[in-house]
Amino acid sequence: MKNTTTPAPQEAELSSILHHGAVAPEAPTFDGLGIAPEILDILNNLKLASPTPIQHQAIPAGVEGKDVVGIAQTGTGKTLAFGIPLVQRLNDTRGRALVLLPTRELALQVYESIGNFARPMGLRGAVLIGGASMNMQIADLRRNPNIIIATPGRLIDHLAQGTIKLDKIEMLVLDEADRMLDMGFWPQIQRILQNVPKDRQTFAFSATLSREIMELATKHMKTPLSIEVSPQGTTAERVTQEFFIVRKEEKPRLLESVLTKHYGSTIVFTRTKHGATRIMRAIKSMGHTAAEIHSNRSLSQRREALEGFKAGKYRVLVATDIAARGIDVKGIELVLNYDLPSTSEDYVHRIGRTARAGAEGHAISFAEPAQRRDIRDIERLIRMPIPYSETPALPPARAAAPGHYEEPERSFRSSRPFQRSGPSRSSYSNRGPRREPRFARNAGRR
Repeated sequence: MKNTTTPAPQEAELSSILHHGAVAPEAPTFDGLGIAPEILDILNNLKLASPTPIQHQAIPAGVEGKDVVGIAQTGTGKTLAFGIPLVQRLNDTRGRALVLLPTRELALQVYESIGNFARPMGLRGAVLIGGASMNMQIADLRRNPNIIIATPGRLIDHLAQGTIKLDKIEMLVLDEADRMLDMGFWPQIQRILQNVPKDRQTFAFSATLSREIMELATKHMKTPLSIEVSPQGTTAERVTQEFFIVRKEEKPRLLESVLTKHYGSTIVFTRTKHGATRIMRAIKSMGHTAAEIHSNRSLSQRREALEGFKAGKYRVLVATDIAARGIDVKGIELVLNYDLPSTSEDYVHRIGRTARAGAEGHAISFAEPAQRRDIRDIERLIRMPIPYSETPALPPARAAAPGHYEEPERSFRSSRPFQRSGPSRSSYSNRGPRREPRFARNAGRR
């Protein structure tokens, strides 16, 4: 991995373990990457003509069976960088892969994305996440899925109940590896690693990977190819950024001013779930449509908020950092950090929700006067200064937003199965006596 500073002895030792991949120029097509013709046809049908840099480097290594550690900024296509090799190799072996992700939303999104390629190959899938029915997940596992996409906590639940065995895993993916391998997730990951075979292919992908996390990951990988297509802390190329220094009590009025100036789709990030609810109510009182997404919301409520935001039902999505990683919503004009994140790395992930796939976007952050050091930490990570903007004339303070009715949690099921009815290997019915496992278009039933 590239490093602009002189490596410490421990770093040099780690560096000697890894094979470093050079940054390759953009490839014009997916041809020549070792991708099977059937998958090239799917890419063509999805109108995906050119691989991103991380895909261009990771896919050939992946289809050859090599372990890969990949670093790329958010919105650069990391899911297909491991998803294409995963589907191609499983299509040959008819074996089993495990994909671990930090959040329910990201698990559902990856499940849907990989399903575009798994369905024509006749591969079966299951998604194991908290907040969904254990019985339905157990039923899916009994159908011997080829691809298991899971959050660590729910996977541990299944291991504890004996409803899953990981001794047949051929491929393991740690997506958003920096979050997955931090101190909060590591005990769960360690237990999972004890249950998967040592002889396997492993991928680890993220926007940021520290030296410590790299060292941790390489202990469980076989001389991985290290690919860094953008330095750690790199933000999206076409996102503009600005800071406002503002007192805490003035934040709601400044928020109203910003939302009046910027008309497009907006994500507002807060540090607490209670703050998210309060700010969402305030935004509604300003006349904007808004929804909230955080850990106090049920899975069905979080899914409805995200789908409504994608569809334009809600102009503003208020979120905690649960949504900062991996949520791919096109056309987000503005990311607004109502509260600064707890880490500089989370700042990169937050603003990565805009300016995705070459689009333009803008990021605004509210910082209190005592948080100037936090701003300097962010600037140090992204290696660039962020301009300060003068606080505009603020609108009058509004009365506190009234409470609102909390809709009770509703169970939900998939409205459209991935596997369609039919006799061929690549098509499975979700009705009748066979009731084969299938990927689900929206995975709602999970």
